[in-house]
Amino acid sequence: MTPPDHETFPADPARPHADGHARSSLRVLVLSGSSRTGSVNARLAALVARLVVGAGAIADPATLGDFPMPPYDGDAEADEGLPMGAVALRDRIEAAQALVIASPEYNASVPGVVKNAIDWVSRFRPQPFKDKQTLLVSASPSMVGGNRGLWALRIPLEHLGARVYPDMFSLATAHHAFDEDGALADRGLGERLTATTASFLDLAEADTRYLCLQRRWYEFLGDRTDAPVTSRAQD
Repeated sequence: MTPPDHETFPADPARPHADGHARSSLRVLVLSGSSRTGSVNARLAALVARLVVGAGAIADPATLGDFPMPPYDGDAEADEGLPMGAVALRDRIEAAQALVIASPEYNASVPGVVKNAIDWVSRFRPQPFKDKQTLLVSASPSMVGGNRGLWALRIPLEHLGARVYPDMFSLATAHHAFDEDGALADRGLGERLTATTASFLDLAEADTRYLCLQRRWYEFLGDRTDAPVTSRAQD
């Protein structure tokens, strides 16, 4: 599927990875869960997008503010259909082979706007989170770095069949963590984020190239996929 007209960061052909070939066909949607001016999660998402390009893949940066949608309402869905913001986000997810979400932490959990977007997009058939290689990162002024929010975010994504990468990245005291160029001032943290991103891209690329990694998933184990109550289950 061709994504809608928006800016992407193309792969850098001069930056092949370890086995000597470029990831020039690997598209990664890098989504910031915050649209607030000066958001540390937006800055972290921008940094990850640059790392994706540096590793030879294509970065498609976005924020949830690009996809306005009302609070989920089953009656509104039945009467009016799915909102255009959800359609646009679904299209961007489907156009990518991998997804990175930089999410804030609200009250030790996932922000409502992020969960609301997941709820709306999960209503599409086929359901676009299924089998999507996904990396979760967060930034917070706190010493926890938003890590508790990422653990909460894993639950709905994994429930929907996303292949959430085990190694999440949380940036503590994030309001002091970036230098004037948008990189991480702490060299060790920068190296860890770079390594985590590269390893995730290796896995995402392997998943697109090697069919043996594909597997089946059912949301309601043991139930028929054609039963109305279990219509979200998929092969």
